Amino acid sequence: MAALVAASAVLDSAYALLRLHAFRASTYDLVIFDQAVRSYSRFGAPVAIVKGVHNGFGPGFSVLGDHFSPILAVLAPLYWIHDGPGTLLVAQGVLFALAIVPVWRFAERRLGTGGAYCAAGAYALSWPVAEALAFDFHEVAFVPLLSALMIERYDAGRRGRAALAAFLLLLVKEDMGLLLAGFGLFLLTRRGERRAGLVYAAAGVAATAVCSKIAIAAFGGDNDYYWAYTSLGRDLPHAAAHVLLHPWDAVAAIGTPPGKLTMMALLVLPLLLLPLASPLTLVVLPPLAERMLADRFANWWAPHYHYNAFIVAALVLAAVDGAARLRRNAWLRSRVGRLGRLGRLGRWLGAAWVPAAGLLAAAVVTVPFFAFGDLGDPALYSRNERASAAAAAVAKVPDGALVEAANGVGPALSGRTRVLLWDWQPRDAPWVVADVERRTFPFASVTEQQRRVALLAVSGYREVFARDGYVVLHRPGPDPW
Repeated sequence: MAALVAASAVLDSAYALLRLHAFRASTYDLVIFDQAVRSYSRFGAPVAIVKGVHNGFGPGFSVLGDHFSPILAVLAPLYWIHDGPGTLLVAQGVLFALAIVPVWRFAERRLGTGGAYCAAGAYALSWPVAEALAFDFHEVAFVPLLSALMIERYDAGRRGRAALAAFLLLLVKEDMGLLLAGFGLFLLTRRGERRAGLVYAAAGVAATAVCSKIAIAAFGGDNDYYWAYTSLGRDLPHAAAHVLLHPWDAVAAIGTPPGKLTMMALLVLPLLLLPLASPLTLVVLPPLAERMLADRFANWWAPHYHYNAFIVAALVLAAVDGAARLRRNAWLRSRVGRLGRLGRLGRWLGAAWVPAAGLLAAAVVTVPFFAFGDLGDPALYSRNERASAAAAAVAKVPDGALVEAANGVGPALSGRTRVLLWDWQPRDAPWVVADVERRTFPFASVTEQQRRVALLAVSGYREVFARDGYVVLHRPGPDPW
């Protein structure tokens, strides 16, 4: 198991670092977390000037006012070793890999050693993990490990350690209480565990309410910034009342647009539909409903980005449990028993690890269709002309400078400069690194980007570099931030 964890950590970290080197990382969101953790490492509040300025909260904005993720502070000591966004990418790779340990232990108890290795491999190669790695770094790095520990330790009878993992989950993000609520729903299906289920469910809902409505506002955030349920109501009480009075509207919201259904199918099909045979799937229903009921933020129901990594470990454990439950089914046991007539082949087909081997095979099949498929792209390992031009452009910016950077070049500057996102609003930074060849967030078109550069030239900026679409502009003057 240790070798599998180490191999996964190396693969995940190397993939993320290669993307950073090839200028495939982004200011939104890698630089946000880099600035926040750097602030923690200097014993300050987790300020991200790039987030605060772009979103109108001001240069002193704490990311705790965006998402309540105080657990990020545990990464601060790593910045005393290496100060830069690459540190976060390696930490994320290691955290994702460590989730293999509870996945393996849970699967070993149900499917044996061979099944445990297959299930752990299926998790490590799963597309939600790959897509999260391809979207830089996020607080989700902690969730597969902690959610798997919560489930596995409780399953092993170590209730105190399960509760500790649950508590730590609440420090990852303001809505992680929904995972606890889902775990409570699962416990309600088990005799003798219903009191604990009520405690987990109530604690999860209460924690989500407090973190979302009190903690975020206390750190200067907007409680309604991520409200995404306008078709159901203007706030939570109105939406809840609407769902109670018109439940079919909620059902319709889950399938609108149809891409939501496609995404949910992608969650269970590579797991051979096995989670549907386990009540453990209840764990993921509240956080999944949080996204599927939304009518804003289309990336919430896209297979890309990092959102599905919040539930992938729990789904893999549900698949393992589902496989074990199906093996215990009397009708299936009788059918498997008939395989004995086939001799060695029958015994092989009836082995406990076969369902887990199917999970691993399905995960391998999906690899080329999601982010890990980029590992076959030669440009990931050697910078192409545009990436080389980007490297030359950022080299023009001196250390310690305040710079407005195009979304794709900010991570290369974040470790040695103060980065703002280059957007449509003049920020008066002395340095600007722009992209006028490919559309970049948050602009709507390349034409808009070119127009923005022209306005900079009119306002006194001088072009000091231009190559393959990257333009560096400089205007001497005081630092406005």
